[in-house]
Amino acid sequence: MGVIIVTGIPGVGKTTVMKKAAEGLAVEFVTFGTVMADIAIETCLVKNRDEMRKLTLEQQKELQIKSAEKVASMGNVILDTHCTVKTPKGYMPGLPEWVIKRINPTAIVVVEADSEEIYNRRINDPSRNRDPDTIEQIAEHQMMNRAIAMAYAALSGATVKIVFNHDNAIDAAVKQTVPVLK
Repeated sequence: MGVIIVTGIPGVGKTTVMKKAAEGLAVEFVTFGTVMADIAIETCLVKNRDEMRKLTLEQQKELQIKSAEKVASMGNVILDTHCTVKTPKGYMPGLPEWVIKRINPTAIVVVEADSEEIYNRRINDPSRNRDPDTIEQIAEHQMMNRAIAMAYAALSGATVKIVFNHDNAIDAAVKQTVPVLK
C-alpha cells in the first residue's frame, strides 16, 4: 500500500471518510501538519503549532522536507493533508515538489461533495472557524484540487481517485475508497 494521500477542502469530510474506510487495516493515519508541528517542537524551532507560520521560508521548507521523509519511512500510511492552500494572493500547492517526491505516494484520494453541500456543512458547524467562501468559490477550490492532484501524480507516479462524499451517504464514499486501500 505505501503512502496514500487523502485530501479535500475544509468541510468535505475527508478525515471521516478515510478513517472509516481504513477500519481494521494495518495502516497508520497521520496528518501532515501534525507531523510538521511535532518535528518543529522536538527540534526547538517553535514552542507550539501556531508559531510555525512565523518561521522563515527556508525554515519551513526544511521542516517540510524532514516531515516528508518521516512520513515516507512510516510504511503503510494514510496522509491527511491539503492539496492546495487558499491564500489572499491565490492558491499555493500544499505539497510542493520537494515534498511530493519524498513522500512518493502510491495513490491520491480527493474527497469532494457538491459545493452547496460543503457550504451548508460549513455554516452549520459552529465548532470550526472556516473560510466564509461562496458556493462558487468552493467549486473553484475543488477544481484547483483536482488539477494539482494530477500534477502531483505526474511527479510521483501515483494514481488519483475522486471520491464523492454526499450528505448522508458516508457508506457510499467509503465503498468508493476501499479499493484504493488494497
